[in-house]
Amino acid sequence: MADIVTLNNPSREEWLHQLADVITDPHELLQHLGLDSHPALVAGCEARRLFALRVPRTFAARMRKGDPHDPLLLQVITASEEFITAAGYSTDPLDEQSSVVPGLLHKYRNRALLLVKGGCAVNCRYCFRRHFPYADNQGNRRNWQQALEYIRQQPELDEIIFSGGDPLMAKDHELDWLIGELEQIPHIKRLRIHSRLPVVIPARITPALCRRLAQTRLQTLLVTHINHAQEIDDALRDAMQQLKRAGVTLLNQSVLLRNVNDSAAALAELSNALFDAGILPYYLHVLDKVQGAAHFYVSDEEARMIMRALLTQVSGYLVPKLAREIGGEPSKTPLDLQLRQS
Repeated sequence: MADIVTLNNPSREEWLHQLADVITDPHELLQHLGLDSHPALVAGCEARRLFALRVPRTFAARMRKGDPHDPLLLQVITASEEFITAAGYSTDPLDEQSSVVPGLLHKYRNRALLLVKGGCAVNCRYCFRRHFPYADNQGNRRNWQQALEYIRQQPELDEIIFSGGDPLMAKDHELDWLIGELEQIPHIKRLRIHSRLPVVIPARITPALCRRLAQTRLQTLLVTHINHAQEIDDALRDAMQQLKRAGVTLLNQSVLLRNVNDSAAALAELSNALFDAGILPYYLHVLDKVQGAAHFYVSDEEARMIMRALLTQVSGYLVPKLAREIGGEPSKTPLDLQLRQS
């Protein structure tokens, strides 16, 4: 095992304080933004009964006050449309609710997803796991040990994906233990971390975490989840530079969302802002049809038109792959950009 990194750095506590400084009442968020008299937004507050609202103040600070169409607000605010039961939508759109062992999904041949933690720093209203049975897949040492034993017995696996919830909800000492265990499995070459936490709370990227990632023998990638350029601020850019210095490859995946980023101009601005922050656009997902999120849907044909326009606005390396995930398929499914003939 690699030498254990000392993780008792007092600075690491800052992200925990920011994680606790969270808005959970939609009325409070609307009041903070000066939108508490906006009838449609106020009417949607009851949707917190379906899926709790959770917004760290560090993220709310990037929202434009007085703007009911703010793209960050629309990703997290409760909406009346969540009560609509939409045809073709389900509580398990990716057929994920049967794990091989608690907290481990072996969806693709060479890689498996470890649901490190069930909680998130922010609750995104379009989340495809908003109905996931996290109580049956808890992120704890006992379940991790079962998952690691399964991984040891699957030599076709060469990459482990830390997912969730959000895997960076785990504390540094927990991640240190998990990484150390994976390092002892010879056929594991890569560690990929999918997280939104560095976006909403950039302080989560602690010096101790960066030292541990720099130390590991595993090739390490961080896939951020950023949907709009407004989410990228100086604190995030600084955090990403710390990771780059630690040798971490930075990628981004986004979701195409109605009224948030459903234009070539918004996506071009996002791609440029990502690249300026040292992050390469990776995937643009069409919406996973999870019940309660149909109001975010952008059709495949509209998505193709947007992407074709995006190709004319940015360099090719700034164009993410347009794709959808289909439960049971051995990989993500790219959407070709050829427009259908009517």
